[in-house]
Amino acid sequence: MDKKKVLIVDDQNGIRVLLMEVFSSEGYLTYQASNGKLALEIVRNETPDIVLLDMKIPGMDGLEILKQIKEMKPDLNVIMMTAYGELDMIKEASDLGALMHFTKPFDIDEMRVAVNMTLERSSGSSVSISS
Repeated sequence: MDKKKVLIVDDQNGIRVLLMEVFSSEGYLTYQASNGKLALEIVRNETPDIVLLDMKIPGMDGLEILKQIKEMKPDLNVIMMTAYGELDMIKEASDLGALMHFTKPFDIDEMRVAVNMTLERSSGSSVSISS
């Protein structure tokens, strides 16, 4: 069985390292990107099963990255990570197709459970439509 792939996109190294450790220990293949350009390359080349995406990334913000991810892979699961108070952006992210968001500092166990549940749901429906 193929390992599920988790892509972590955050400009803060500490958060990327923490999330990579958590999801590697859950048995997922983890990828990390500190900026939008790299994140989109990984989405294109590795086709992750889920993306944990920070809203505030220098250069290309989370919403722009989300738009481009959804253009490439409309069905890709994306969970947003936001700083407190970015409610307008959260609404826009939902409109663009983000599954849910976590406000920093988030509970790492809640994040883990959300990712596990999302990936279990998406592996349950193994219908793939290739364009």
